[in-house]
Amino acid sequence: MSAWAAYVFPGQASQKVGMGQSVYEKYHSARDIFDEADATLGFPVSTLCFEGPSEELTKTVNVQPALVATSMACLRAAQEALGNKLPSPAFLAGHSLGEYTALVAAEALSLADALKLVRERGRLMYEAGLKMPGSMMAVIAFDKAPLQEVCEQAGVEISNINAPGQLVISGAVDALEKAAELAKERGARRLIPLNVSGAFHSTLMEPVLAEFNEFIQSFEFRKPRVPVISNVTALPLTDSESIKVELLSQLRRCIQWQASVEYMTRNGVNTYYEIGPGTVLSGLISRISPDTHSINISGVEDIDALGDPAPSTD
Repeated sequence: MSAWAAYVFPGQASQKVGMGQSVYEKYHSARDIFDEADATLGFPVSTLCFEGPSEELTKTVNVQPALVATSMACLRAAQEALGNKLPSPAFLAGHSLGEYTALVAAEALSLADALKLVRERGRLMYEAGLKMPGSMMAVIAFDKAPLQEVCEQAGVEISNINAPGQLVISGAVDALEKAAELAKERGARRLIPLNVSGAFHSTLMEPVLAEFNEFIQSFEFRKPRVPVISNVTALPLTDSESIKVELLSQLRRCIQWQASVEYMTRNGVNTYYEIGPGTVLSGLISRISPDTHSINISGVEDIDALGDPAPSTD
């Protein structure tokens, strides 16, 4: 089987103050991304990325467009610097929010439209958390089958299947506490509460689905230039209608990241480029497909390590 590359884009929780600043300062293409983001959103999201404060950056309504802008800036900077040294992807994928970045990279969605969509997505997710309060919890070193039984007993849901031994559950806070007790009794090694404003990727997001669906319908989507792997089905999204269904579904359905990586690896991918801040996805990929190779592109140093960058002209 031929070897291929895939580009993958991180989701919420990968952010950090200072992200994207080095590529902004060195590459015109990255600067253009942040400038467009600032103009589209009507506030300096670039300054929020570069300078914080952290408590503002991490707000759901802010961090989602900030991560899309940063990841796209990193991609454009790498393309500007490396040219043909950066292999073209056979597949694109993003974890939860990162799926919007993948759609922009696939030219299925404009950057401006993606920023508007995720800004509203973040607002609605926060609003859903107010209407039906909940949270999320990572469950480490525990199998899916017993965790599913725990979820059914406690009244919560598996919301992310990230990698072998790394699952996430979502639900009401008291129900999550009950689930944690049950999981510990059955041998779960670690349970880590996540710092989020709601029970994302669960039925507790349903109060905002109709409003988000109406919002999605006002945007133009195109057929992806490169196949984008669905978070929900772990199969390629092939047309504009399937993308609309996907973006609505992934708000309240489980993120199938493990199955997505398995699909790409099975179909010939042996190198994954994690483009954007952090190394979360590379860590998950190493557990899912240990025979593959992951490369991070989150700043100028990463780009320099991949080749001899062409100087940016002023």
